[in-house]
Amino acid sequence: MMDENDWAVFKKKLKAKTDIDLDLYKEPQMKRRIGNLVRRANMDSYAGYFDRVCADKDEFASFIEYLTINVSEFFRTPEKFGKLETDVIPDLLTRSSRLNIWSAGCSIGAEAYSLAIIMKEMTPGVRHRILATDLDTEIIAKAKRGVYSENEIKSLAPERLAKYFDKQDGDKYAIKNEIKSVIEFKHHNLLKDPFETGFDLILCRNVVIYFTEEAKDQLYANFFKALKPGGILFVGATEAVLNFRKLGYTSFQPFFYQKPLA
Repeated sequence: MMDENDWAVFKKKLKAKTDIDLDLYKEPQMKRRIGNLVRRANMDSYAGYFDRVCADKDEFASFIEYLTINVSEFFRTPEKFGKLETDVIPDLLTRSSRLNIWSAGCSIGAEAYSLAIIMKEMTPGVRHRILATDLDTEIIAKAKRGVYSENEIKSLAPERLAKYFDKQDGDKYAIKNEIKSVIEFKHHNLLKDPFETGFDLILCRNVVIYFTEEAKDQLYANFFKALKPGGILFVGATEAVLNFRKLGYTSFQPFFYQKPLA
């Protein structure tokens, strides 16, 4: 039966197996998302459904991908990526010729590869560090493969598609090794694992939609510590950090928050 005790057992089992702590996520939204899966499977309990998906590796991988909301595409919200190219990265390059960049919650890798393309074009011959992390190990494996559907590359300019991708059978596109090789992919839990420091730029976009307000504040505070003075946090187009001043940031531009230099 899908009651509070059943939900508590489900959360305990999920955390034990995956280290995902649903207490840090908005409960009504997560119950609704997971409840939809339970009902589609014609089951009557969260815990029972979890036991079932754990018995099948592929089904479990699909469940985790659904749970962690792995939706992404290259140059998502192109106008914001335009600001990254024209305003943000030039500002960062005035203080450091080699940037340390983190794509946090990188999903299928499209964001990290988009960054690699930008940096290659803006600073030819310079190798920047681009770290890409995600909670979902299966999705990291997909990101490392670097093969994408037409929908995932729909925001790419045709000249970039032709230059940096190889067309494959079945309307798939594989990113070339010159871009793939510069990304460092790692498993990382944003709500639990320690953060590296010394980043010039952190992107965390379309990741926190189901986080509690407390979890978001802690995450943005941890990002603040991870940034260099003058470093910038770039968030999603629906994820404005309303209390950015309280957390120590200044507003560089809408959806770009800067750690003060002083």
